[in-house]
Amino acid sequence: MSTPPSRRKPPRVGDGPLIRRSLIGFVLVVGALLVLSPLLVIFVQAFSAGTAAFKAVILHPDTLHAIGLTVATALIAVPVNTAFGIAAAWAITKFDFPGRRLLLVVIEIPFSISPIVAGVAYLFVYGLQGLFGPALQAADVKILFALPGIVLASMFVTAPFVARELIPLMQAQGRDLEEAATSLGASGWRTFFSVTLPNIRWALLYGVVLCNARVMGEFGAVSVVSGNIRGQTNTLPLHVELLYHDYQTAGAFAAASTLTLLAIVTIIAKVLLERQGAGRSGRPALAAPAPAQGSKP
Repeated sequence: MSTPPSRRKPPRVGDGPLIRRSLIGFVLVVGALLVLSPLLVIFVQAFSAGTAAFKAVILHPDTLHAIGLTVATALIAVPVNTAFGIAAAWAITKFDFPGRRLLLVVIEIPFSISPIVAGVAYLFVYGLQGLFGPALQAADVKILFALPGIVLASMFVTAPFVARELIPLMQAQGRDLEEAATSLGASGWRTFFSVTLPNIRWALLYGVVLCNARVMGEFGAVSVVSGNIRGQTNTLPLHVELLYHDYQTAGAFAAASTLTLLAIVTIIAKVLLERQGAGRSGRPALAAPAPAQGSKP
């Protein structure tokens, strides 16, 4: 008995066996060449001089300082950008005010500006010849070529990550729950922690993981504002470049393997968060703010 035409599934693009196998094979080959092969080379080259040489590079004071500086930068930049992302998402999705769309555009700016350009811009703001340079020098406050400059550059580059994850989700959820909690007498903080936060926790954690990975791997903006001083202001990505320029290829790959391990841990955390959040919260594509239910257009 044949299936009635009304019950037949509509054909999908690529349902043909030849097209399906060709697409899958193409993706696997390109993924292996562009992603897996470089990762494999990193670990092979990292141990090419032996385990003792690998340990010597990782335990070298300059490498340990670079790792510590990278971690310190993440410990400062990620919480600040998390708070900024939550505040920005809350303002855009829960309030009506002139300039909401403009604020969304401003949040997206770091994605469209080269990190190198951002680093140079910070030079013209906080450098000796910059906008605040003379005042900072008179107050004996050092921003550039020090930890504050590295943190500021990292914060600029990663500013959109948390907000980008939260805004679409909070737009889809609307404002009904928060308005109901407020009408029942809940304060703003209680509404956030009891109503909003449980509904956005997986997207929030996802954004924090991506933000942390980007901070630890940032090179362009940090290389401009840090001065790349060995053992003082070079983060782990900058330390990899210094080792490579010193013709310490095995050492450079050994340091790079540390960053690769951090990336792998980030991917694992990302997958786990996606599984935990699957079916609990959707993550629609980022769009311009739309009026929520019950709100004025």
